[in-house]
Amino acid sequence: MSRTEREAETASSGRHHRPEAEPTARTGSPVARIRRALADQSDAVRDRWAGAPGWARWLVFLALLVLAVAAPSPVIGAFMSPYTDWTTLLFNPIGTYILLAIGLNIVVGHAGLLDLGYVAFFAIGGYSLAYLGIVHGFMFWPTLLLGMLFAAVAGVVLGAPTLRLRGDYLAIVTLGFGEIVRITATNTNAIGGARGMTPVPHPPPLFGVQFLLDPLPYYYLMLVMIVLAIIFSIRLERSRVGRAWTAIREDEDAAELMGVPTFRFKLLAFAIGALVGGLAGVVWAGKVIFIAPTNFPFILSATILAAVLLGGSGNLPGVVIGAFLIAWLPERFRGLQDYRILAFGAALVLMMALRPQGLLPSRRRSAELSDSSGPSLGAEVADPAGAPAEVTK
Repeated sequence: MSRTEREAETASSGRHHRPEAEPTARTGSPVARIRRALADQSDAVRDRWAGAPGWARWLVFLALLVLAVAAPSPVIGAFMSPYTDWTTLLFNPIGTYILLAIGLNIVVGHAGLLDLGYVAFFAIGGYSLAYLGIVHGFMFWPTLLLGMLFAAVAGVVLGAPTLRLRGDYLAIVTLGFGEIVRITATNTNAIGGARGMTPVPHPPPLFGVQFLLDPLPYYYLMLVMIVLAIIFSIRLERSRVGRAWTAIREDEDAAELMGVPTFRFKLLAFAIGALVGGLAGVVWAGKVIFIAPTNFPFILSATILAAVLLGGSGNLPGVVIGAFLIAWLPERFRGLQDYRILAFGAALVLMMALRPQGLLPSRRRSAELSDSSGPSLGAEVADPAGAPAEVTK
């Protein structure tokens, strides 16, 4: 038998054995089968949305906006929140979490930077309104802009010396920054110290609407801010800045070699994300009247990060859905009393087990995750040969 004939026979035998392996690939654990089914359904919805004409998308956007405007209806609230006031819940935590998640998604989802101290910018926005309004008599709207500016400057101050770090080191530094802001507020008498500050000024009347203790006007104010933040985030994602963030998230070294000023764009991501966090802090503080350092624990940063990852890091609709679920589910389970947090945690574990890449990940993000062993947030360390380094035990 010639060499060519032997090679042909080997290839033929390999082809005969391949079909026997296919049923094994198709079968697996029930969790794996459910995960694949959910992935197929989610991808189908995403692909259908990607191929939809422009007028269909605008109709969906309009329908969602109408639904958001009608959301405070008692008919909806009777089902969505039978144990607490639905309008108050829509403003905080649902609206607050969604706005914070949009800002954190810019840092984590678009630029791939793991930020565990995002609550610090939320606190800076809230304390800006409290201090300038109570001590210096500033009105709400100028303070809104100043609070966003102060938070963005804080993002630059944090990012300038630390953004050359990556992965776990960056996460530890940002976590420390969040704690520094909280402890500083606790020990600074000029901003109330541990006692906090009150009364935080309300927004002035707008178009004849009074902003006092009624949560409904604050919900609509938060809704306007969320819509503006979504438009701003989408425009950024489709711009040159968004493409630079994508390149940095996928491979920072390759992006730098291709001429992308990675440090500058990472600093911009921190500043813009902090700006949105400061915006959420100002709007939230205008409603609650009283703020104190205990309002800004580390667990809030972790909760918003969980919302981003649950919904689908990098995909704005998924992030909004994830933030909504994180804020709404504990209140929906309130009837379980002491077991509601257990039920909430079990629901999150089940979701992440069946859909580890998030409920609605973007197509690009799904491709990135399919090439690795898990979610990528910039914490990978490559070996000199270019392959991912293995962790030695």
